[in-house]
Amino acid sequence: MQVFVRVVQHGSLSSAARQLDTSPASVSRQIKALEDTLGARLLNRTSRKLTLTEAGETYFHHAEQILHQFDEAHHSVSQLQHSPRGTLRVHSRILVGQLFLVPAITKFLLTHSEIKIDLMLSNHSVDLVEQNIDVDIRIGKLSDSSLIARQLAVSERIVCAAPAYLQSHPPIQGPHDLVHHNCLTYRLNMGSVEWRFLDPQGQTTDVAVSGSLRTDYGPALRDATLAGLGLSLMPDWSVREDIRRGDLVRLFPAYKVCFLEFENGVYALYQRSRHTSAKVRLFVDHLIQTFEPKPGG
Repeated sequence: MQVFVRVVQHGSLSSAARQLDTSPASVSRQIKALEDTLGARLLNRTSRKLTLTEAGETYFHHAEQILHQFDEAHHSVSQLQHSPRGTLRVHSRILVGQLFLVPAITKFLLTHSEIKIDLMLSNHSVDLVEQNIDVDIRIGKLSDSSLIARQLAVSERIVCAAPAYLQSHPPIQGPHDLVHHNCLTYRLNMGSVEWRFLDPQGQTTDVAVSGSLRTDYGPALRDATLAGLGLSLMPDWSVREDIRRGDLVRLFPAYKVCFLEFENGVYALYQRSRHTSAKVRLFVDHLIQTFEPKPGG
């Protein structure tokens, strides 16, 4: 198709051949093959000039438009790869999305006017390919090696409570005291909930906890803890400001605490490709700067 259009535009096989950096014989063979495929003569050839047949005029009109659209598509995709523009589809867990991602996205969009973001928040796992997600924000130990994962933050779990709760309930000396307290828990399954503690000597202790609230919605745990309903096991980044202000108190600072795994983090994941778009790279770099702990924080 491209060879035929160039022949018509340049008026001869030899001129088209020079423009395409090939031989006139090769151009002639490709035109003949195209005519054989279409089952129609496209060019009338004489020793002095080429003219289009009726079929050739129709084919040239459509082929020229198609090649122009192809060039535009190629240019647009190339621009997307090198210039930050277009739509980013982003998914995140609810709590990290609410506390960090929404403010980060707002700041990002204020400085990158040619980018749009389609944000989805849920506590369900997503398939980036199947659901056409550009960037997924995940928490916890990662197992999917087919994706590129860039760590945004270390995610340590901590036990915390409001001062009002601690003042009105029996003192807490060690992890085993939690069995006598209202522990607000995150729903991992329908069975019992255990918090695992790792002391400075490397010994682990599992404590079965229970309380008046169990939920799979992180913001509800944080709000209930702030209100003084009970204790909760929260990611440190989700309550860092609450602790700094004195609205919450961290318990057991010498221990590491978790549900299942001590290895945790907040990650930005995207598909592995040699052609990662500029907008994905720019957005993930922005998130890394946003999540990076500030001096004195």
